[in-house]
Amino acid sequence: MSQEIPQPPHESPLIPELLNNDASIQFRCHKGVSCYNACCKLADITLTPYDVLRLKKHFGISTTDVLAKYTVPFEMDASGMPGIKLKTQDEEPVCLLMNKEGCSVYENRPSACRYYPVGLMAMRKKDSPVDEHHYCLVKEDHCKGHDEDNKLTIGQYRKEQGVEEYDEMNREWYQVILKKRSSGPAIGKPSTKSFQLFFMCSYDMDRFREFVRAEGFQDIFEIDDDEMNRYLSDDYTLLKFAFRFLKQVLFGEATITVKEGAEERRLAQRVELRAKQKVRTDR
Repeated sequence: MSQEIPQPPHESPLIPELLNNDASIQFRCHKGVSCYNACCKLADITLTPYDVLRLKKHFGISTTDVLAKYTVPFEMDASGMPGIKLKTQDEEPVCLLMNKEGCSVYENRPSACRYYPVGLMAMRKKDSPVDEHHYCLVKEDHCKGHDEDNKLTIGQYRKEQGVEEYDEMNREWYQVILKKRSSGPAIGKPSTKSFQLFFMCSYDMDRFREFVRAEGFQDIFEIDDDEMNRYLSDDYTLLKFAFRFLKQVLFGEATITVKEGAEERRLAQRVELRAKQKVRTDR
């Protein structure tokens, strides 16, 4: 049994048919098409972790600054799992990254922009450890790219748009989301602290780097110097490690070695801290 997919309303631009990589579509977007940039003026762009790193690279700023300057938070599901979207211009639904020439970050544009008009649908069958990716087609009235005489498969379109790299970098992140949504109540409703951890590990690699660099983290986990240096020096390697860390903390998938006695020492420190807090309160 697959995770339930709600059916779109009748006015939805989403074509209610699951497609695979070999499915054929007819589409082409270019400056000569009459609707060029129209989709950017009706922007509702959800960002992935790799999108944030590409925007960091483009602007030459920290991930923390990317989040503050170019994104707004939102809840991805009913339980409140945190996501981010691109800001729009003032109160208008015009993409903040659009200028007179079009996309100002085209070489580093988000995966949602690369995929359009194809939608990516990550799914996991109940009790299955394997996630599946399917696609759907979005047809909006303003988009004339569907009228262009250009047929190709979804796989060819993904390669043409350079989205395969994005999917590979985000793959384990999609797995975390799918597992969270398909797990039982104890895991399915994480605490506020878990959501904060998810947000940092997903979107803010510069803050996560400081988290990993901290003495408290290194007192708990057994990571050799060479491996640690790779994490601290490369955003993309660190992102993959962040996903492993999330899986270990949220789901108990132990792939990062915990130092012998670390849990006991951590528990003892908590007990000591609570005792000190109680003494201060009783004074």
